[in-house]
Amino acid sequence: MTRIEVCKGDITKLQVDAIVNAANESLLGGGGVDGAIHRAAGPELLEECRRIGGCPTGEARITRGYRLPARWVIHTVGPVWRGGTAGEEALLAAAYRNSLELAVAHQVRSIAFPAISTGVYGFPKERAAGIAVATVRSFLQAGSHGLEQVIFCCFDDACVQAHEQALKSKE
Repeated sequence: MTRIEVCKGDITKLQVDAIVNAANESLLGGGGVDGAIHRAAGPELLEECRRIGGCPTGEARITRGYRLPARWVIHTVGPVWRGGTAGEEALLAAAYRNSLELAVAHQVRSIAFPAISTGVYGFPKERAAGIAVATVRSFLQAGSHGLEQVIFCCFDDACVQAHEQALKSKE
């Protein structure tokens, strides 16, 4: 059975097969976790992202991890929160699901997610955590995947609490 856990820390330092980047559609770096991942991975990541040519909201792309401990970086674009009436929840779930599908396709056994869309994109933390946990659980229950560990790596205490609460519900 796959272990799901929550941690507070720096996703760029985790010893996992893949980390997920909460990217923007250009994939060319930005603020928050996106900027931190690009800085830690080095300029080669930006070059590979340029060759990819972007990523629509809800989809995911994969690159090498370069100078990161993780072998892979899965870049996904979460939705900007617009009050909940613009399909944001479905797009956020798609971002998690598409990231997991790419991970499985690349034989990833351990993966770490940041709290996608909860920074400058403004998605409410509790709602986002519920969607993240539900989507991951559903994916894991759907069949064989090879994933042994899924980590929700949070930047602050509020994010940790939201993910821990989501994990406690419907266990």
